[in-house]
Amino acid sequence: MEIFQLLVSGLSLGCVYGLIALGFVLIYKATEMVNFAQGDLMMLGAFVAISFVNGLGWPFAAGVVATLLTMVGFGMALERGVLRPMIGEPPFAVLMLTIGLGFVLRAVAGAIWGNQPRALESPFAGETLQVGGLILGYENIAIVGGTLGLCGLLFLFFRHTRIGLAMQAASQNQLAAFYAGIPLKRIFSLVWGLSAAIAALAGILVAPVMLVQPLMGLVGIKAFAAAIVGGFGSLPGAMIGGIAIGLAEQFVGLYLPPGLSEVSAFVILLGMLLVRPEGLFATLQKKKV
Repeated sequence: MEIFQLLVSGLSLGCVYGLIALGFVLIYKATEMVNFAQGDLMMLGAFVAISFVNGLGWPFAAGVVATLLTMVGFGMALERGVLRPMIGEPPFAVLMLTIGLGFVLRAVAGAIWGNQPRALESPFAGETLQVGGLILGYENIAIVGGTLGLCGLLFLFFRHTRIGLAMQAASQNQLAAFYAGIPLKRIFSLVWGLSAAIAALAGILVAPVMLVQPLMGLVGIKAFAAAIVGGFGSLPGAMIGGIAIGLAEQFVGLYLPPGLSEVSAFVILLGMLLVRPEGLFATLQKKKV
């Protein structure tokens, strides 16, 4: 029964890594930028949700919607004001900019909300469901269910909407998309907004499990490893890589000495780079012309 308990915990943790990894992949596919502040956007989204739900007393559902809309606007403003001027600069400069942006977001969050861990008032927190001898926390069920729902919505969005199809075109070939009349700058802003909203949803889902504080965004490093393991150009690969790392952390903690679970993500990353550098789903070089 302990094995099943670890499976549930690892699956829910892996879903969080996968959601953050989705943001990495979305931004890279569309703009060829790597956003190392993606985990900090998750942290910021969790704090914004706390402001709406805990601070203003809004119903949880209304607070979630308001948080997602706020983070969409923040992500678009971030792209317009900070990242767009960096177009054409060396990739290393953009990389360092996003790393610095993460430090700024953590400092701003600490100044506004404080550095003490805070809990989001969620209807799932503390509730459990017993199935046989297996005890499932509602918060874990919410993480898995929310992730599945989001993946379904993203599939429909990219398959059946004009904006989603335009994002796919931009990710495949920016020059061809430009000549086809797709407004690339607007699409890039929407991609950043969508990635910020996905990160915020990850923060909202994980808040009942992991207390919200400025340093929680550092889990983005493990999500980056998940994105590489899955294949940095693959959205399904990002989710599968995240789940693989989440499960590995749980089972490593059970069978190996304490402390190794925290580095298991990077051990998996190193192994993947040695055996299959392109990741499980290699799509980076398969862009359409």
